[in-house]
Amino acid sequence: MFTFLRSWNRERILRKHGIANDIWQAVVGETRAAAHLSASEVERLRDMASLFLYEKSIEPAHGLVITDAMRARIACEAVVPVLNLGLDYYRLWYSVIVYAEAFIARDVYMDDAGVLHTQSSTRLGEAWSRGPVIISWQDVLSHPAGSNVIIHEMAHKLDMLDGVANGRPPMQFGMDQEQWTAAFSGAFAAHTMQVQAGHPTEIDPYAAKSPAEFFAVTSEVFFETPRLLQSVWPDVYTQLALYYRQRP
Repeated sequence: MFTFLRSWNRERILRKHGIANDIWQAVVGETRAAAHLSASEVERLRDMASLFLYEKSIEPAHGLVITDAMRARIACEAVVPVLNLGLDYYRLWYSVIVYAEAFIARDVYMDDAGVLHTQSSTRLGEAWSRGPVIISWQDVLSHPAGSNVIIHEMAHKLDMLDGVANGRPPMQFGMDQEQWTAAFSGAFAAHTMQVQAGHPTEIDPYAAKSPAEFFAVTSEVFFETPRLLQSVWPDVYTQLALYYRQRP
């Protein structure tokens, strides 16, 4: 009975709140991360994006005007990583805050002497544990190949499902945690050495900041330019394919 009611409610929501066809066609055509999907997968992505918008609040910051097309684009890219996992992976948070462009974030931290400090930095996106996702709309529209601010922040949300962002989200059934650790720790060490030596890197140098950022950045590359990731770090590609249950 519960399964029937849930299915009935889902269909009711899609009938009343489904993303309009003209908007969806334009949005999915602009979403490079969805280019590998079949026609049936794109239709399933549309349904999940519609449900995402029903469940989440898309909130403008500093007077930005949010259009239906913008909401659909955000939902489309947000749902790509969980297409074969389900929206329950996003169950612990409820809103996306959208700035027109990069924003200033302020962090408060305590040093070893017990003194509080405030540090400001410019960011394109941010994900809070059990809090909102924050993104720059300018960087949704304009980003180099291999990068995607929405997928980056969604990867952080997935990483946080066990309570800590450490570059190792809760493993899927059948995955080998030791294989994940070997693939990611080796690639992270190699990437960090390249960055520290000032050498050019195949992916964003920002990935060297921490294992959590390395997971988020490689997730971007996995969906945006998968052949690059497969050629540079095939073991990382394999682990991400097992985790996301997709093989772009």
